[in-house]
Order: sequence, then C-alpha cells, then structure tokens
Amino acid sequence: MSIKTFAAVAAVLMGTFTVQVQAGEDSLAGVSAGMNIIDIGGHPVPVQSGGLYDRYRSNTPLEVVAAEHPDVDLSWFKTLKKTRVDIGFDSWSPNFYYQNSRITAVFTADLDRLRSLMPADVLQQVQPLQVWPGRGLVALTAYSYFYCDNDSYNEIALSIVTSKPGSMNLGPVSLIGQNMDKEFWGYVLKLPVDTELARVRGVVGYNLPKWLTTITLSETPESVKYEIYDSVTGKVDVVIDTQKLADMSDEPELSTSRFTNLDQHGQLTTGYAVARQLRYGSSTDADAVKLTLSDGSLSAYMKSLKLGKLMKYEYVPDFQIALYAPVPLATYLAAE
Repeated sequence: MSIKTFAAVAAVLMGTFTVQVQAGEDSLAGVSAGMNIIDIGGHPVPVQSGGLYDRYRSNTPLEVVAAEHPDVDLSWFKTLKKTRVDIGFDSWSPNFYYQNSRITAVFTADLDRLRSLMPADVLQQVQPLQVWPGRGLVALTAYSYFYCDNDSYNEIALSIVTSKPGSMNLGPVSLIGQNMDKEFWGYVLKLPVDTELARVRGVVGYNLPKWLTTITLSETPESVKYEIYDSVTGKVDVVIDTQKLADMSDEPELSTSRFTNLDQHGQLTTGYAVARQLRYGSSTDADAVKLTLSDGSLSAYMKSLKLGKLMKYEYVPDFQIALYAPVPLATYLAAE
C-alpha cells in the first residue's frame, strides 16, 4: 500500500482568513537586508531580493533555471504549459518546484476525531478512509523546497487521507484504487511554513491553513530530522526524526495529489499537484520514524488525533512538483 501526501497541495482555512493574513503582516517589522517588500493580494510580503519570485512572479523562464542550476533535470517541466490565473492576486499555474526532498509518515488515527475536524460541506463530498473499525489515516509530511518559483522554504503538512469526491467510500478498497491510479485525495489540517512568501501565497491563493514559524532541517549520513517550533513560545514543539533508506528506486514515477477544501467565501474548491519522484524508497518498519511531541500547540493537536500504528514511511530525497491553482469543486465534478 502506498500513500502520498498532500502538501503543498491541500487544505482548508483554520480560523478566519483575515486574521491569518494580518498575523503575518506583524512580522514585517524586522525585515532583514537583502529582502524586498512586494504586494501580494494587497498584503506586503518580504521576498529575497533578486530571487526567482522577485524577478518572475511564478513565471520563471526555464532557461534561467538551466543557467542558475545546470544540475536540475528540466525535461519534465518542458512538457508543461503555464497559464495566467487570478487566485486573489495575479499569478501563473502550475507553480514549479524544481529541486525538493520530503519524508512522509502515515499513521492510523481516531476516525471520529478526524470526521469532527472536517467542515460539514466538505464531509458531504469526501470522508476519511477507514482502514479498520474506528481508525482512519493521517499523513505527516516534512518538505524542503530547495529551489522553486517561490525561492526556497520548509513546510510541514498534516493531512487526512480521504475518499474521492463523487465516489463511494469503500475504505481499504478505495485506498487500493487510489494507489492503482496514482491519484491520492486528502484534506489538510495543518500546514506551517517558514517564509512569509509561502504563507501569504498559500492562504490567499490556495486556501491553505498556513502559519509562519521556524522549521529546521538537519541531516546525518543515516538520518533526516525536522524540528518545528511553536510560533508563540519559540520553543521546539514537534520533532520528526527518520532514517535514510538504503533500498531506493531511481525510476521516475508520476503521481497526483488532490485536495478538497473551502475558500475564503465558504465555497467548495479543489486543487492538485503532480509530483515526479526521482529517488525514493519506503518502509513499514516502526523504527524508521521517531515522532516526539511536547506540550506545544501543534503537539497538543496531534495528540488529540490519537495516532497509532505506523502504516508507511516514505523517504524521497529527490522529487519535482507542478502545483496547480484551485478551481471550484463543481467545475472538477462536471469535467469528470
């Protein structure tokens, strides 16, 4: 059984839209040298001066990428076409992520609790997949986007694995079907990031539950560790410590991750990302993942899910993404 995660690519706003955006604007007081302030949907956002976003606003010419990072394989991106979109600000879709890595841990969780965290309108369209009585699945993914249209940043996604809109929820059977189709559906619960550019674009343009906090990545020859800090206390909140796997595949593989959520007007929307995995491996060994929770806010939230058995661990040190702008769910269903 293979589970992909839904990171850059799924969610519903937590709290009110206005409060989330305003909270990030307070961080502009200490903008460092080497940053420019730009407008995104009416919100001032610091970006890296001379970075890809500062120069190209998500429409980076591939020849620029080739010149700056000749080691990046651009063959897949050359087959994709960007279009101009209005997602609360002027942008281009899909957004390209050229060089990235991730780790994903899929756990069982309390099914009733998962259902309680999804809005009623969303539950009418998708439901958490039940793997056995009373237990659903959540995917915890840590992403590092080393080089992308939005410069570079880290992101942590906590997602519920769900059914597909317009289809029956058959639990494990639905999960097997998604695996065979390489098309995975989810509902993102939490999505902290460590740059204001990623936060504002995600909240305004993609209806994602993002907030700004410190996220650190450290590696040894044997391990990958992420530390997520509490944005209020400044203390380490969640630690994800995982093993690097030796048994790896380098055969490129495409998969699609889709999400269903609500936009800032309360309308059902859906979006998706296509991932091209270049090096990847997986394990079901519980010793491959060590999750440490504290008394911070994200830890408390995760404890409430009553996480259980590790179903799958994925180590993906090299992959690429094309992230598409969300559309009304009715538009997607009409095209099916």
